Amino acid sequence: MFPFLSRCNMALRRVLALAAAPGRRSCCSKPSLPPDFVEALRAVVGAPNVSTATAVREQHGHDESMHPCAPPDVVVWPQAVGQVQELAALCHGRRVPMVPFGTGTGLEGGVNAVQGGVCFDLSRMDAIAELSLEDFSVTVEPGVTRKALNKHLRGTGFWFPVDPGADASLCGMAATGASGTNAVRYGTMRPNVLNLRVVLPDGRLLHTAGPGRQPRKRAAGYDLTSLFVGSEGTLGFLTQATLRLHPLPEATAVTIASFPSVGAAVACTVQVLQAAVPVARIEFLDEVMADACGRFSRMELPVAATLLLELHGSRRSLAEQQQQMEEIVRQNSGSSLAWAEGLDEREQLWAMRHNAWYAALALRPGCQGYSTDVCVPISRLPDVVVETKQDLQASSLTGPMVGHVGDGNFHCILVFNAQDPEEAQRIHAFTQRLGRRALAAGGTCTGEHGVGLGKRALLQEELGPEGLDTLRSIKAALDPHNLMNPGKVL
Repeated sequence: MFPFLSRCNMALRRVLALAAAPGRRSCCSKPSLPPDFVEALRAVVGAPNVSTATAVREQHGHDESMHPCAPPDVVVWPQAVGQVQELAALCHGRRVPMVPFGTGTGLEGGVNAVQGGVCFDLSRMDAIAELSLEDFSVTVEPGVTRKALNKHLRGTGFWFPVDPGADASLCGMAATGASGTNAVRYGTMRPNVLNLRVVLPDGRLLHTAGPGRQPRKRAAGYDLTSLFVGSEGTLGFLTQATLRLHPLPEATAVTIASFPSVGAAVACTVQVLQAAVPVARIEFLDEVMADACGRFSRMELPVAATLLLELHGSRRSLAEQQQQMEEIVRQNSGSSLAWAEGLDEREQLWAMRHNAWYAALALRPGCQGYSTDVCVPISRLPDVVVETKQDLQASSLTGPMVGHVGDGNFHCILVFNAQDPEEAQRIHAFTQRLGRRALAAGGTCTGEHGVGLGKRALLQEELGPEGLDTLRSIKAALDPHNLMNPGKVL
């Protein structure tokens, strides 16, 4: 995803509205847990799997966002679910905060240990526990990443399509409710998680759909699986996930379409969806981003509003989809389409798209970046995108736009001088206006990155008092001492 660029910069605190709350830690914070407690942790997982070293703690005190580093007091590496249970029970008994850690590729400060405590690095629990091709499912531990799973699936005819860009851990993707470029066809993490094995804050073990169960649908009681998907580590540790697999398509084709305006490109997206074209990917770049991506990846792209399109299906159905797509693009004054089916060409196109962050940063070398993440109903997408583009220009900000517009989700990658308080304030004001614009359109302040540290105020506006009180009640029922990833979401 996006590289971690700055840890303790006061200007970024202003941008992300992170007031210096009492107890907030910084990278210079020293460990404060008593020695006997650290020894108890070592007794569970072994001395090599416990670290209080400053460098290790700082490495685990941030993700790829620009929220200031907040290191834990100690890092532990459990290697089995029983160890996670024992460690959680120890922390619970001593009222020590606990923070789950996967690969650290999040974008909202979800792993920052703002109240210190113990970081549970789950990367060494990396087994693919069960693969059932007949049931289209696989069960993985939290150390398994999406690329590792798809490598394991080679030759089976199946894949796991949720692709947030980074090689994130699959349980971490479940914890943040991740999605990505394929979500318009295959869905986000939420519908692709069938069951979760969760260690609760006091060490008890929960299977959200029942032990060993993986039905394609269920109507038995509350949907506990969906409760934990997107919980951002605030309710428990996701120590195993049973995921839905999908057959690999027989044929794949990609193309690039350019348009005379942002409005035309987004209107084309809406019409593609209304026409029920089963598009697999439909990614939007505004003219600034198209120019930046073309130069950064050394590809020839028109400096214009652009859609990157991918279709999946049988060879016969692909030809029909291509014909439909060409007609809709033409109706919206788009360019003629040249389709590519070769693997190298497809990989080159999506590598360019996944490098959009770096391409945006190259527009202003030495500056910082911050990504917004709003999502709105498809019917409101054209208006919201155009209004946001006008707001960017009126605010004199560098903010190329890119997005999974088939889901109504788009990002402004804001590139700015973090040492300039005036520009930082304009960035903050813009992000607040954008969040509220999305809410006014019936959308959400975050489509896939999560709430973390930076969007808590907008979440309150989004859910209202009753919704927020309900979240607090759920949190209090499962984590009455507020030990699981405290300071996040609520």
